[in-house]
Amino acid sequence: MTKDKIYKSLLAALFSTITIGILTLLTYKTNFGLFLIASFGSSMVLLYGYPESPFAKPKNILFGHLVTSAIGILFYNYIPLPIYILIPLAVGFGVGLMIFLDVTHPPAGGNPIIVILGSVSFEYLLSPILTGCLIIVVFGILLNKFVAQKKYP
Repeated sequence: MTKDKIYKSLLAALFSTITIGILTLLTYKTNFGLFLIASFGSSMVLLYGYPESPFAKPKNILFGHLVTSAIGILFYNYIPLPIYILIPLAVGFGVGLMIFLDVTHPPAGGNPIIVILGSVSFEYLLSPILTGCLIIVVFGILLNKFVAQKKYP
């Protein structure tokens, strides 16, 4: 294993810990609401491990999560099908829409599952999706660009 690989993995681990730590603190130690969803953990892999990936661009992170979560909420609220049909349709539609809109962010592909299983409302798009993604993008820019000295975005 090279020094570069060790450095890259340690930096990704540290930056992921910081970013998810802030979202967790905001969620559990303030009254501001929910800032954290499971798929944000996967976003850390791209944002800090592979920031040069097109899937790690700020627009992909923000709009990928927003599009797929909105699809999950719309399907849950307006498509009267059994859950075992609703979930795969919502995931498929969400993935297809991300690709069509050129905002593909692979971790967001699971958001319709999270949304439907959680029976969330449209407020979920504001918090945790929008607020959480904005925090993630800001930290991604600050940590990648100014601390790690990487070209990001």
